[in-house]
Amino acid sequence: MAPPLLHLRDIALTFGGTPLLTSAELQVGESDRIGLVGRNGSGKSTLLKIAAGMIEADSGERFVQPGRTVRYLPQEPDFGTAASVLDYVTSGLAPGDDPYRAQYLLEVLGLTGEEHPGRLSGGEKRRAALARTLAPEPDILLLDEPTNHLDLPAIEWLEGELASMKSAIVLISHDRRFLADITRATVWIDRGTSRRLDKGFAHFEAWRDEVFEQEERDQQKLAQKIKREEHWMTYGVTARRKRNMRRVRELGDLRAQKKAHRGPQGNVKLTVGDAEVSGKRVIEAKGISKDYGEGPIVSDFSIRILRGDRVALVGPNGAGKTTLLKLLTGALEPDSGSVTLGSTLDMVTMDQARESLRDDDTVTEVLTGGGGDQVVLSSGARHVVSYMKDFLFAPEQARTPVGALSGGERGRLMLARALARPSNLLVLDEPTNDLDLETLDLLQEMLADYPGTVLLVSHDRDFLDRVATSVVFAEGDGLWREYAGGYSDMIAQRGAGVSARGARGGEAPKPKGKTAPAEEKPKKKSRLSFTQQHQLKTLPKDIEKLGREISKMQSELADADLFAKNPKRFDTLMAKMTKAQEDLASAEETWLELEILAEEDAG
Repeated sequence: MAPPLLHLRDIALTFGGTPLLTSAELQVGESDRIGLVGRNGSGKSTLLKIAAGMIEADSGERFVQPGRTVRYLPQEPDFGTAASVLDYVTSGLAPGDDPYRAQYLLEVLGLTGEEHPGRLSGGEKRRAALARTLAPEPDILLLDEPTNHLDLPAIEWLEGELASMKSAIVLISHDRRFLADITRATVWIDRGTSRRLDKGFAHFEAWRDEVFEQEERDQQKLAQKIKREEHWMTYGVTARRKRNMRRVRELGDLRAQKKAHRGPQGNVKLTVGDAEVSGKRVIEAKGISKDYGEGPIVSDFSIRILRGDRVALVGPNGAGKTTLLKLLTGALEPDSGSVTLGSTLDMVTMDQARESLRDDDTVTEVLTGGGGDQVVLSSGARHVVSYMKDFLFAPEQARTPVGALSGGERGRLMLARALARPSNLLVLDEPTNDLDLETLDLLQEMLADYPGTVLLVSHDRDFLDRVATSVVFAEGDGLWREYAGGYSDMIAQRGAGVSARGARGGEAPKPKGKTAPAEEKPKKKSRLSFTQQHQLKTLPKDIEKLGREISKMQSELADADLFAKNPKRFDTLMAKMTKAQEDLASAEETWLELEILAEEDAG
């Protein structure tokens, strides 16, 4: 077995007296695609920083193969004193790296390289940081939330770019579809330790639930065993003193084991404040248009939104999603046309950039509105600490300033404040940013049960599929069209997904040496993801290699005297051959399924 490129072993780290990691491990081999998952605050980003060599663990070992290159994408990039984006990106190159790749990546990501880092938007900062991280084509890529602030064209481009790279990848992301398309193994950080599943994220959640169910059964068995021992201590026939003392010690050990057990972290409890039921017609827009002088943002758009609808606005960055959202909610007047809002509307908005959170405010001040220690809900007043616990905040965080919170904690705080207010119309601009997967699950369930109406903007394809009842899509040049269903339904109806948008509604920059045809018909959307297309190309070689390995082992096992001469070698060969045969069967089945999909695409 080839040695790992990077290996973290028995990693322990304590912050502020509280153990964050106690015995975590991460092993990265050639061409690995690993998803690093866990609750917000579980230590995922910290472990990734330890892997990158940015921080040092209290104990444990970090090994990187000599001569191997590691590149790390942080959630918040530091541009330092770079005078331009191109300077920032090329400063990450090592001698021998291709400087033209840096310029190519910037162009593909919609940047020129001449921009000043201090004037970049959140999405532009993320694109610049991606270009800097990917440009050297390192041996190991460590990516922390790479899709944050990216629009759909950039996310789908990134999937293809990562699938084509030879680098080993360790990835943290809240984007389920991105994780499922990219990963082939999953490392779960839970209660300070790590568990590894040698399957991609698509298999993780079922496995996690099995782990929790087994833990619950084990704890029930332990409780029963303690109960039996306590009964024996009270009513059992007196035996030899030595034997009795042994059982007393064993009972003490069982009690200590039960006390030391850390169960799964609590779940977020999402409930939304009830308001008076709105009228059946919530929003009606007729022929609305908006133009800031650089081409139409919205042109002659009409829609009727009824109570209970979940309408998603989808399009590339710069298409005008936020402008349309403001027009529909009455925050912005259209140049022409009209917007009529329904009766008895109580609207609550959650903005994308968390701009309404001030860094100096404490968690208590945000939730209570600045005074007292009570959160006023439609069901009555609750103490702020009790309400905080519903959103996985510790009691000691009540006086924590917003500026000290992580991105995920800020997201949960925004949700906690928004959902405390009575509403029958929720307006959510990128609500999934920085939320962990469990919180996303509960947000989706809450929105499914919400009796009011939802307007949302999101680049999370899985979230859109699970929540939206219709998608309003930016077709370009100010044209918006409504499609029934979620994101996948929209693609099926259009025959294409989201294309990148240039500064004035044109196409995104193309790589040098390639020119776009004057008019191009939309291509049929392939059923195969980028990862599946890559598998279709590489699986035949993998199958052939496994076949050779199995034949070699069968030849060695054909020696009738092998077991007598070397039983340990015989057992090792049998185990390896069984595993190889299982891998071969799985690879052949996957290849056959992909071949069928490819044939259907071709047809």
